[in-house]
Amino acid sequence: MEKILILSQLIVAISVIIVWVFRRENIIVEFEQYGISDIIRNIVGALKISLATILILGIWYPQFLTLSSLSMAFLMICAQYFHIKVKNPFNKFIPSLCLLVLCLFIAAKSLAII
Repeated sequence: MEKILILSQLIVAISVIIVWVFRRENIIVEFEQYGISDIIRNIVGALKISLATILILGIWYPQFLTLSSLSMAFLMICAQYFHIKVKNPFNKFIPSLCLLVLCLFIAAKSLAII
């Protein structure tokens, strides 16, 4: 189960970093579609990259996992909300939904719920 936890942490962290660093143009277009300001977009990006880094650190320092995974899960719930708000097709929901599920798994495992 520990390997699945670490794999989940890496999937979430690497996915977020790839999207927010290497696919930034797509993020800019999406946030404009949602009607969210550049300042908020930059804050969300900084938060997500920071939380992704902390999720990786959580491999060696598990005390960081609960807060970082629940915070990232909250941001993924926000992403779901905005996909609903602008009536995106379901395939746009899938990435943030998968990351949300993984974040909740990480949190549950770190809290010894599962």
